[in-house]
Amino acid sequence: METVCEGKEWDVALAYANDGEVTGALPYLIGSKFGMRYIVQPQLTQYNGPWYRYPKGLSVRKQLQFQYSVDEQLMEHINRLNLAFFSQNFSPNAYNWLPFHWAGYKQTTRYSFRFDPIPNEDGLLELMIQGGRRKKIKKLMPVLMEDYTVSPDEFTRFYMGYWNTRGKRCLMKPDFVKVLCDRAISRGNGLIVGLRERDTEKLAGVKFLVYDSNCAYSLMSAFERKYDVAGISECLVWVSINKLSKLSRVYDFEGSMDKGIEYFYRSFGATPIAYHHVWKVNNPLLKPFWERLGI
Repeated sequence: METVCEGKEWDVALAYANDGEVTGALPYLIGSKFGMRYIVQPQLTQYNGPWYRYPKGLSVRKQLQFQYSVDEQLMEHINRLNLAFFSQNFSPNAYNWLPFHWAGYKQTTRYSFRFDPIPNEDGLLELMIQGGRRKKIKKLMPVLMEDYTVSPDEFTRFYMGYWNTRGKRCLMKPDFVKVLCDRAISRGNGLIVGLRERDTEKLAGVKFLVYDSNCAYSLMSAFERKYDVAGISECLVWVSINKLSKLSRVYDFEGSMDKGIEYFYRSFGATPIAYHHVWKVNNPLLKPFWERLGI
């Protein structure tokens, strides 16, 4: 959060047990415009929402009681912020949003795609439901070579150039991209996957991912346009998953509700996983606008 929210205001709502031990947390980015304060997702952050530190040995009934107690404390913290609106994506692990519903929050179901667990190389080939993807990977990979030494500087230049060649403006500043890569890699939680032309060693595509032992997330990708049809996107995903199978347990594509993107992820054999987009509008002037967005 300190990296993706750098230069902005962010904080963490905490819940406590009677002995003062932290039992839950909800990190958030808070913004302000026209005198209205609000909570939204930070850039390149798929999930926030509540996290729970469940005591060991709880029955299902007591787990629910524990969660409800934590959620009440977290919402009390949020209420004290006097927000115009609240909007967050909860992690798939936060599957029960009932206390927020009871408090007047609304919910929309969204989907990501995951490998849980990450398959090995042979298993990934078996899972791929689109034979064309396998053919592209097998044809293109022999003329490329993997490079895991691409620096944050080189990644940033290539990534910003990728947007320029498409005539589009990148929504992120170069300094932000570089700092994000730098910090994640220095902490052992970031990986830049590069693919270079085998004969010229020219960079053909890159992907930046963050991970811990539990889950890996794909954040940014870029590639040379001449390799688009040949399957560079497929190769970047292929190499990244195989590399991360040794570093993490789960691979999250950071899914999209877009039909074309959904098919691309699904074609690798990944499983759709639901998560909650939870929101609440407190300012009555904003409610008609929010409803027009269809959220």
